[in-house]
Amino acid sequence: MIAGLGHDIVSVAQFAQQMQDSNGWRALFSVRELRQCDLRAQAKNDEKALHIAARWAGKEAVIKAWSEALCTINSPYPYTLDNMPWASIEILNDSHGCPRVILGSDVHSQLVKSLESVFAKNSDVKNQDAKNPDSSKRLDQVLENLDNKICWHISLTHDGLLEDNSAFASAVVMLEVL
Repeated sequence: MIAGLGHDIVSVAQFAQQMQDSNGWRALFSVRELRQCDLRAQAKNDEKALHIAARWAGKEAVIKAWSEALCTINSPYPYTLDNMPWASIEILNDSHGCPRVILGSDVHSQLVKSLESVFAKNSDVKNQDAKNPDSSKRLDQVLENLDNKICWHISLTHDGLLEDNSAFASAVVMLEVL
């Protein structure tokens, strides 16, 4: 089941400008993310800002996909802009160079807890339907080991030139519950 879909686009030039300021932007990324962006920029002989901006778009898209899942039941979000643990939402490449969403344990726990609420609420609505007597049994199957059934799909891209302010980074994220 697709629980949520998120998309974000970032102006790389504006993001690169923010990176030059001493505003603590590094705290928004994990050490592993920063290291991967450094290595990727060196390997591609391009600007680090392209890769950092793409990961930022990925983080934003993760939040949007998660928020879409929660809005189906009008549930409050577990985090605000003031307490969002950005560095615990990692966008890291796997051994094949493909991006993956890696959540820190606290963030993952919040995700599982919030999705349990979504499924429970949706089940309450379905249980009111007399034609659907097996819905509570299916809910139990979904909720059993829910944390092992969550799957993130992510695609990152960037295009354009940083020098002429035409560079953009974009990410699409899908939150799936198997």
